[in-house]
Amino acid sequence: MVMTATDIASEFPKTKRDGSKGHVLIVDDEANARNALAELMDDAGYSVSTAADGRTALLQMEHVDPDVVLTDLKMPGMDGLALIEHGRPMSSHTSFIVMTAFATIDTAVQAIKLGAESYLTKPLELDAVIAIVDRALERTRLSREAAQLRQRVDDRFQFGNILGEHPSMQRLMKNVAQVARSRATVLIHGETGTGKELIAAAIHQNSSRKDKPFIRLNCASLSETLLESELFGHERGSFTGAMARREGRFKQADGGTLFLDEVSEIPMSVQIKLLRFLQEREFERVGGNETLKVNVRVVAATNRELTQRVEDGRFREDLFYRLKVVQLDVPPLRVRRSDIPLLASSFLRKYAAENERSVPALDEQALQHLMIYPWPGNVRELENAIERAVVMCEGDVIERDDLPTSAHGDLQNGSVMALIPGITMCELERVAILRTLDAVDGSTARAAEILGISQRKIQYRVKEWGYQSAIVD
Repeated sequence: MVMTATDIASEFPKTKRDGSKGHVLIVDDEANARNALAELMDDAGYSVSTAADGRTALLQMEHVDPDVVLTDLKMPGMDGLALIEHGRPMSSHTSFIVMTAFATIDTAVQAIKLGAESYLTKPLELDAVIAIVDRALERTRLSREAAQLRQRVDDRFQFGNILGEHPSMQRLMKNVAQVARSRATVLIHGETGTGKELIAAAIHQNSSRKDKPFIRLNCASLSETLLESELFGHERGSFTGAMARREGRFKQADGGTLFLDEVSEIPMSVQIKLLRFLQEREFERVGGNETLKVNVRVVAATNRELTQRVEDGRFREDLFYRLKVVQLDVPPLRVRRSDIPLLASSFLRKYAAENERSVPALDEQALQHLMIYPWPGNVRELENAIERAVVMCEGDVIERDDLPTSAHGDLQNGSVMALIPGITMCELERVAILRTLDAVDGSTARAAEILGISQRKIQYRVKEWGYQSAIVD
């Protein structure tokens, strides 16, 4: 008997998580084979539903999202290949396994291309079937977990293209939103690869200037003469090679935002002209006498401590204070490791799409290696690692060997997770405090903020352990 959609809806409700290992849909036109497999799967701890043909199976999939579909190849009406072709778009997380007594290389290749997890020949080896279904279920589980993680990337954890659920990133996003509404000059400080340009772009996109230009300039990539020309423009003949008048970045950014990256590398002579603009909102082109006025907001970024550059006489103190009307500090990835799965998931989707393949999942060991690696190149290095993994991954799951060798690490020596079985709470507290202090260059104030405990407690513990030399405040 062919079941109607109403029959199926009542018999197979959408909520099917009943404590079983997972849900298996068995599709076979031979009743004996279908019932035997159903009994086998039930004994193995799965919840099971069955269908006698592909069309009935599709009707069931409209109401039940199975973890694994175990389907015969040749069936009347809709065969197994057609079932995969129509069923896969309905449930991207479901694994399909094809069974047939008429195995050929062509049908096997076609089944795999359509998205089949495995291809089994009849008569079936029952132990092998259980093993293959278990493996398929694991892939489905990883896929579902990745989807759940993607669902968490909502407004609470995302501002523009900035991702983060760590408290330090939540505070940063709140500050960015508040600063964006103002006209203040902003200085963004953070290590290389932390995403300073993304912060600058978010400030612009959430400001009243969002419909005007957002102009970027890397101040470290140009010589003194070229940098001055790029910023302010030049008149014809003002220097060798100046064949015509050229407008600079300030003029191009009129009404919008000018982002000056690596602002610490600006030469002293150009610093004076930049200071004048910030004070008076006017400038002249190189080699020109005409004073120009533009309405430009300046957002600057640096990976250096500008206070030290000021002390060394390499950066003007008055310019420093003009630039840092508001300063935003971007935390390095090593102090917000809880954001690594969120970021990795986002990069997986991005590079899977660019390489025209399904989004792979990270297996547990690969994720642990990502979590313990110190990421000296920060988010940019993580993004490069995920792109490589997507390219090198041969299946639907990224494993440790798909990651760059630098990110392999030593789980036994580097991972707190690997130490937890048998570790005491005192030892766990010690690891957390000392590693966090190391990550924030010994600042007990910053460590206390990250760990959510008092600064005094950290100072007391460090003194108790005899590590006072590890702190700076």
